[in-house]
Amino acid sequence: MRNDDDGADPVDTRLGVRLAELRAEHGWSLGELADRSGVSRSTLSRAERAEISPTASLLNRLCAVYGRTMSQLLSEVEAEPAPVVRAADQPLWQDQASGFVRRSVSPPHSALRGELVEARLSPGADIAYDRPPVAGLEQHIWVLEGALDVTAQDTEHHLGTGDCLRMRVWGPTRFRCDAPEGVRYLLAVVRP
Repeated sequence: MRNDDDGADPVDTRLGVRLAELRAEHGWSLGELADRSGVSRSTLSRAERAEISPTASLLNRLCAVYGRTMSQLLSEVEAEPAPVVRAADQPLWQDQASGFVRRSVSPPHSALRGELVEARLSPGADIAYDRPPVAGLEQHIWVLEGALDVTAQDTEHHLGTGDCLRMRVWGPTRFRCDAPEGVRYLLAVVRP
């Protein structure tokens, strides 16, 4: 999410710092990270300097390399999570390029394996992840409003309002919204 009036969004700035820290912790150059993630060196550099707002696909690739979920990564740039997270305090992240809006309803905590995410996709949104952020990640996708097409393990699932898909993620996944009103769904994530 960018704020063109003030430069980089504060979350993007903190995220860029955290991405640079993770790379340094692993002792990798930008070239090594590019080789491991399949993301160009220039894109990685621009993300670390908060010159771009990372897309969901880019963050997913980096999460896969670092062995953490997107929620874990995003929680690392937020304040320490509290036991009760008021609706107004739930972190919101947007990938404007894909029409994806993500609210961390119950942000991850180091002592817990599960988390809840509210997600919205705009009509026509199509997001493909080439790998899971963590192999064997358990996901429960409950459609609250609209319709969602999810492809996992070469099987496409069409979900309507009230439907729930349960799966473990081992390979590529794709989330598509052909519904004219968009889709809102709850994603329950459980680390293996």
